[in-house]
Amino acid sequence: MSTKKRPNVVFVLTDDQGYPPMGCHGHPFIQTPNLDAFHGESVRFEQFHTGTTCAPTRSGLMTGHYCNSTGVWHTIGGRSLLRRDEWSLPAALSDAGYRTGMFGKWHLGDEYPYRPQDRGFQRVVCHGGGGISQQPDHWGNDYFDDTYMVDGTPRAFDGYCTDVFFREALDFIEASRQAPFFCYISTNAPHGPWNVEPQYRDLYTEHTESDKYARFLGMITNIDENFGRLRDKLRELDLEDNTILIFMSDNGQTGVGDPGAQMYNADMRGFKSSPYDGGHRVPFLIRWPDGGISTGRSIEQLTSYVDFMPTILDLCDATIPTERSFHGESLRPLLEGDVVDGRWSERVITTDTQRIPHPLRWRLSCVMKDTWRLVNRTELYNLADDPGQKRNVADDHPALVTELQDAYEEWWELCAEKMDDDIPLSIGADAQEKTVLRAHDLRDNQEGTWLCSQAQIRQGGTCHGWWEAMVETEGEYEFDLRRWPEEAGHRLCGGIEGDDVTYREDGIEPGAVGNYSGGVALDIDTACLAVSGFPTQWVSVNPDDQGAVIRMQLPAGPRHIRAQFSSAERFYTSAYYVYVKRVG
Repeated sequence: MSTKKRPNVVFVLTDDQGYPPMGCHGHPFIQTPNLDAFHGESVRFEQFHTGTTCAPTRSGLMTGHYCNSTGVWHTIGGRSLLRRDEWSLPAALSDAGYRTGMFGKWHLGDEYPYRPQDRGFQRVVCHGGGGISQQPDHWGNDYFDDTYMVDGTPRAFDGYCTDVFFREALDFIEASRQAPFFCYISTNAPHGPWNVEPQYRDLYTEHTESDKYARFLGMITNIDENFGRLRDKLRELDLEDNTILIFMSDNGQTGVGDPGAQMYNADMRGFKSSPYDGGHRVPFLIRWPDGGISTGRSIEQLTSYVDFMPTILDLCDATIPTERSFHGESLRPLLEGDVVDGRWSERVITTDTQRIPHPLRWRLSCVMKDTWRLVNRTELYNLADDPGQKRNVADDHPALVTELQDAYEEWWELCAEKMDDDIPLSIGADAQEKTVLRAHDLRDNQEGTWLCSQAQIRQGGTCHGWWEAMVETEGEYEFDLRRWPEEAGHRLCGGIEGDDVTYREDGIEPGAVGNYSGGVALDIDTACLAVSGFPTQWVSVNPDDQGAVIRMQLPAGPRHIRAQFSSAERFYTSAYYVYVKRVG
């Protein structure tokens, strides 16, 4: 450990990039010179595996626990909320005397007690939901000149989303330079919709027939430029040597949904959400000169996203309370060159894709040991001679199949201990005057369709479900049921003709205009509120109302809440937004 102050930590996490689209990973034409240079100067974990989608991986990174055990096995449906009793990395580092800031995508809860500022971050600039333009995000955000939440308060910014998040992070770093700090830069890019400045898309139009793929790659080149600015700032402030700088992606590369894209996938099988390696193998690059981690070399041992938190706390010499434990382990021995211990080759790790209301055993699963992969319980592959996972050799190795199946069952029991626990949104808490219940977070949606994008809100889709809630304080509560968010200012029954927000027509992905323009009128005449343990209340909706307001006296304690709109024409749906506050 350095004799200087404890190391700073800067963690850059990209969204849906995956392993392949970097020049240093063999991509034939992407422009990532800054990341390629960093790759050459870093320790590279070549078999680092995550969850297969956004929120699940983030829950594991922030807790050192497998995502299913934290309550986060989906990206919507109330299953992207990180269980309240989880000890988070920012909280641990804050307790250890670090200044903590996060910039960009959180995706582990937008309301108290799940917001980043509730989990240990002292400075927060973030968008809502799992991506810009999703339902929880500020209305009309299109990646350009958007409104983000700054420590819980909306604030308008100038510039492209990635540029804004890096710019705010660099300001935080400069302001925090005298104390150890943890800076988490979590880009929305290159998550879809693939909105980007035309100059970045145009870098790739001669290399691919797919406009979407060109945009996707352009978003990564923009990230690369910002990563270069970050490194320049650390050098300028004389912080580079004693800063642990990490670059990573949250899950496998997303498929752009265009058959003509011919996406480079580094000879792997599968994309985001897949149990094959292409769904969960990601880049993990780390450099810390003062800690002796500054010479480019590769580590081939199998490692996991649940190793991230214990590794960072170990490198930062942070105290871990005796009552806290991790599913992962510190990678410090590997970073220091200790690979003699045979436990690394014998280690078994597991990942899966659930994305359903209630997890199912063996659903889209992968059990990993050294170069072996047991996929979906019955498919066995050996990456040592079959990196593309084309030959199922399960029949040739029945004992190994049984061993990995048994390991999966142990992992499932570990995760299942709290799987059925409620993860309620709080109402009436002093920390948040007004709580927003959103269709994005509905539990047990009866139609299996969540309204998770602003385009779906504009289209007037239907969904049905309920919210888990914790009434923090006894009192009278006001529920304001809305079809449009408050900042939109539209009538509950009204539609939208044309554009109601400003958006960059030259920058947004073709086909994504529906997120920013138009809206179907809904013939709603009645709203109702059902809180478990109390009679359902109904109110009439007037044509000029922006919301339907219902008040109810509630005791403290857990409740299930349903809020619904209907009409004489048999239209029926959950309310899209419900604003709840204590009024007496």
